[in-house]
Amino acid sequence: MTSNFVKELEWRGMLHDAMPGTENYLMEGMQSAYVGIDPTADSLHIGHLVGVMMLRHFQLAGHKPYALIGGATGMIGDPSGKSAERNLLDEDTLRHNQEALKEQLSRFLDFESDVDNAAVLVNNYDWMKDFSFLDFIRDVGKHITVNYMMSKDSVKKRLSAEAKEGMSFTEFTYQLVQGYDFLHLYEKYNCTLQMGGSDQWGNITTGTELIRRIGGGKGYALTCPLITKADGTKFGKTESGNVWLDANRTSPYKFYQYWLNTSDADAEKYIKIFTFISKTDIEELISKHQEAPHLRLLQKKLAEEITVMVHSQEDLDNAVKASAILFGKSTSEDLKGLNEKTFLDVFEGVPQAEVSAADLENGMDMIAALAAKTGFLASNGEARRELKQNSIAVNKEKVKEDFLIKKTDLIDGKYVLLQRGKKSYFVLVVSS
Repeated sequence: MTSNFVKELEWRGMLHDAMPGTENYLMEGMQSAYVGIDPTADSLHIGHLVGVMMLRHFQLAGHKPYALIGGATGMIGDPSGKSAERNLLDEDTLRHNQEALKEQLSRFLDFESDVDNAAVLVNNYDWMKDFSFLDFIRDVGKHITVNYMMSKDSVKKRLSAEAKEGMSFTEFTYQLVQGYDFLHLYEKYNCTLQMGGSDQWGNITTGTELIRRIGGGKGYALTCPLITKADGTKFGKTESGNVWLDANRTSPYKFYQYWLNTSDADAEKYIKIFTFISKTDIEELISKHQEAPHLRLLQKKLAEEITVMVHSQEDLDNAVKASAILFGKSTSEDLKGLNEKTFLDVFEGVPQAEVSAADLENGMDMIAALAAKTGFLASNGEARRELKQNSIAVNKEKVKEDFLIKKTDLIDGKYVLLQRGKKSYFVLVVSS
């Protein structure tokens, strides 16, 4: 039994455009659809998540999702929204990336069960690698005119007077290769719908055209809006680059913080797109948030849901604990529970000084730790004054002048956190 997939996307703000008849066609019974995923890295980033969420909603609605890893298209480079070609990858790198991406996708899609609508992972490199150039231009190229290809927005933009660089023949053929993917999936798996971002509309409709002209059938297209932020800055980017799903690239703490720091307007939009919370519950949450915006209920719920989905409950708990270290009441035990990466993420940009393990052998006195050895405070006199005023903490616990820093105080065997007042931090890095 299928539910109304298009209506679900609509209320969530995830529908940009759909070919006429798509909604009715999907209500006829279980259908198959695919989303293409760029394999140029061994991790998805949150910019990929909208397409992945669409596939998940598609599966939840009773349909069969295909995740297409663009091994062949990844070797070419999609001109849509880009001003230059991308780097071309070798086959070994592509295969490694494919395996890593499948593992991440399996957190959202059911690939393993024996239900009829289990998800399937395919790679267009598998059917494109043995397709000769001559065969391709004879069997596919002759069905699409250059005029038709030139009329696409993605091509027009790259050929316009404003474009800094022109478009290579390689990129120009991209829409034909993507169009052929749709035809291949239609013929082999009866996949009749392609979904993607709104910038993909031209490439998707080239596929529906090939299905009509070569396959003698009917293909459908559906796109979601490109995600934007209310302040006009780019979604999914921070000063240090993409927000990745791989914990080694973006720690769960930083991932959690990204969502926690969204604006009210963005949080209201994102909670519909990036969670599976029901319409009733979201409306109730928005209403409560509007009554007390300072509690940031929307941001907290959004950050919690998506961190658990991408990482785990344990990672969320650690991220919440780490966040409280900077912004709430926490103990030295909380600090010592952090691993090195999370600790460095929490205190990114905080000044550091290196001391040797030998300095801690018999305990380092506070004057040395604050001034003489580190320069955290300007002078020994200032260090004594601050200690007398009870404004100095070691690992979040207040200390007096007679306190000695020992190896038992180390966080992850390497760090000590000094603090003056509420907001002035300093990190001691202990070298062996």
